[in-house]
Amino acid sequence: MLTIIIGFDAKSAVPISKCMITGAALSTVYYNLKRRHPTLDMPVIDYHLTLLMQPILMLGISVGVILSEIFADWMVTILLIILFLAISMLSFLKGVETWKKETKFKKEEVKRCLESNGNGNEDNHQQSDQPRNSTQSEMKTMVPVLQNVYWKELGLLVFVWVAFLILQIFKNRRETCSTLYWVLSALQIPVSVGVTLYEAVGLYRGTKVIASLGTDRDTKWRVYQLLLYAFVGLFAGTVGGLLGLGGGFIMGPLFLQLGVPPQVSTVTATFAMIFSSSVSVVEYYLLKRFPVPYALCLFAVATLAALVGQHVVRKIISVLGRASIIIFILVFTIFTSAIFLGGIGIVKMTRNVKHHDYMGFEKLCR
Repeated sequence: MLTIIIGFDAKSAVPISKCMITGAALSTVYYNLKRRHPTLDMPVIDYHLTLLMQPILMLGISVGVILSEIFADWMVTILLIILFLAISMLSFLKGVETWKKETKFKKEEVKRCLESNGNGNEDNHQQSDQPRNSTQSEMKTMVPVLQNVYWKELGLLVFVWVAFLILQIFKNRRETCSTLYWVLSALQIPVSVGVTLYEAVGLYRGTKVIASLGTDRDTKWRVYQLLLYAFVGLFAGTVGGLLGLGGGFIMGPLFLQLGVPPQVSTVTATFAMIFSSSVSVVEYYLLKRFPVPYALCLFAVATLAALVGQHVVRKIISVLGRASIIIFILVFTIFTSAIFLGGIGIVKMTRNVKHHDYMGFEKLCR
């Protein structure tokens, strides 16, 4: 869009888009940093879920970036269309399911109110309301940041971010496919796998809990469940790196499919997106790949737009009492992106066919 609407060349458009993504992610996380989970006594950001998937997500992004150098544009376009249409369809079905659950819950609430009013016993009515009111008073919607952040998990995420940034900077200063290039690339594996394994062991032993998945599930995780989540993170990162979108854009819908509530899945995926997109921003800045004044301006615009969007969506949810609105907004965004980006890719692919351009795999090591 930056190339078509504003006129940036492709070399500058990608870094600037990363700046905008980082700005929007930072403002979204800042807006929700003090907020609590809608139904549980925990932050709305699930730090344990992020720590389980974010390190392996960043490894997948590195793999996806390498694959993007090999895959032809038409292959990426077809993958983008198929993936986005599939994700939008699955998310839409999840939204409909969530909408029905909310409708059922509302009907049960109305039925309870009518039954309590029909009894005519004010004492019983007050007694039945006391536990609910006390629970609501205990469940605060906002708390101070110092109480709402899991600092140990955040420190490990920052460690992964710094390690990847250092490795990426040194790797990009080496000749592609040189021995040192591949050594630096391989060093990302123990960093990401080590931190993910640390979190996975805690979940396996039951000393850590991903509470946002619900209180009705087993405390201890099984090996196949941990492997599934690791694969999901690796897949999301690889696809995000291949398509140039970042893994966070894929993680939100995947969190929904795994059973994470809409408010939590959106904020947690955005929180994870900060680390992956900001690494790219710092890296591009050191390589002097984008004009800083334009980047700062668009960064500010994206930051303000995200803050306004968060406030508006939150107001809509509070008025309608339906968190499924978040899912339908996400579906609309993904579907529109599939049509828009897919259309541009098809036009470019048609042009390449007419000019008989080479459309096979590219060589990584030239």
